[in-house]
Amino acid sequence: QVQLVESGGGLVQAGGSLRLSCTVSGPTYSSYTMGWFRQAPGKEREFVAAIRWSDGTTYYADSVKGRFTISRDNAKNTVYLQMNSLKPEDMAVYYCAAARSLVVVSIIRGYNYWGQGTQVTVSS
Repeated sequence: QVQLVESGGGLVQAGGSLRLSCTVSGPTYSSYTMGWFRQAPGKEREFVAAIRWSDGTTYYADSVKGRFTISRDNAKNTVYLQMNSLKPEDMAVYYCAAARSLVVVSIIRGYNYWGQGTQVTVSS
């Protein structure tokens, strides 16, 4: 069973930075796609970023492009989300997810495994 554990959330002022980590345990495959999603109170969960484990190809939502960077460390089985220039509208619970096989990385139902989420709070 694949397990995902997020860490790195917290409170930051607008304009600040945070780095989220997602450590993957259990059987994993190079074909996996790793994604970050977020959900603000009263809103639907939305795609933030994704990375193909095999070749490192990255994808971003327009709202975070240029401010967030997703990366992976194969040796540590960890995926990161570096968040810079944070805005109050970035405040949400951030979730890490893994998909065994996925073509369209932004589709929530395509992901097979989910972490428990980590809270990101941005003060204005």
